[in-house]
Amino acid sequence: MKANLLVVDDQMGVRRLLYEAFKEEGYEVEVAASGHEALEKVKIAMPDLILMDMKMPGMNGLETLHEIKKINDSAVVIMMTAYGELEIVAEAMKVGIKEYVTKPFDINELRETVKKLVMAQKGDSN
Repeated sequence: MKANLLVVDDQMGVRRLLYEAFKEEGYEVEVAASGHEALEKVKIAMPDLILMDMKMPGMNGLETLHEIKKINDSAVVIMMTAYGELEIVAEAMKVGIKEYVTKPFDINELRETVKKLVMAQKGDSN
């Protein structure tokens, strides 16, 4: 049983890369270019896992995370950041992200992280 993923990033290249990489693995993948768009998709699709950029224009990743948790407190979120802002990552951890990755990320490591979190969420021990 594969999961539904939501990729939230303002950079089209990152959205495309992650869409293709996870679609290839058999996941259902939705994409959003902003925090506002992500919130709409979370309300409709209730994704199993969200990959979200920290730095986006308008509503940033931390603000979006707060709003996602109001909609679905059990949402599994991996934060992606190109910035070494440990205090923001620490705040995001308090709000409830499961993992964070720094850009540029290794796509194979990200695949493994997603697989591990999805399996844990679905209660699969394989």
